Amino acid sequence: MKVKICGLKTLDSALSALDAGADLLGFNFYPPSPRYIAPVDCEALVAILRQRGYTGGLVGVFVNAAPEWMSAVLDHCHLDLAQLSGDEPPATLAALPGRAYKALRPASLADLQDDLDQYTPSTNTPAWLLDAYRPGGYGGTGQNADWRLAQNLAGKAPILLAGGLTPENVAEAVRRVQPWGVDVASGVESAPGIKDPARITAFIQSAHGA
Repeated sequence: MKVKICGLKTLDSALSALDAGADLLGFNFYPPSPRYIAPVDCEALVAILRQRGYTGGLVGVFVNAAPEWMSAVLDHCHLDLAQLSGDEPPATLAALPGRAYKALRPASLADLQDDLDQYTPSTNTPAWLLDAYRPGGYGGTGQNADWRLAQNLAGKAPILLAGGLTPENVAEAVRRVQPWGVDVASGVESAPGIKDPARITAFIQSAHGA
């Protein structure tokens, strides 16, 4: 079971996630988000993490960004993968071969099937991320994903489950969905964009324990 702590903005938060056993760290490059981090700040933060021996996965979260810009951010910040969390067309995913996966926010099984018909799975893991459906929302809303749809998708490919996960419900989500990994942002915060080290630790322990 992989755990991704997303929306990290400070070195202290990243180290809290690292010390608690996070497998993946996520950095949000969508300016309207309360979890936004400027690429230059992310680059400096990642350099410190690497100096301290962190070898886990590093993910950049993007919303409707140009492929060329995303590729440049991945290179400059030394990130492993891009998470496409907006309304990107399939061509954007195809422009980042082996470097990106699509976040899906289906409202129904039919929507999920349409997504799968359009977006090829990543050749790396995860194949996709499944998040909660919310019109005009791009993740980090605290709203629960549809676990039945997630279970359907998890039976097809390794996925990251996101959407409304907290230390209190992540174990049940893991047992019901059986995803490759889980992703959390708002569920381990004391306020929007402010990570709570105790909740990070509790979340990771619950997810791994399940």
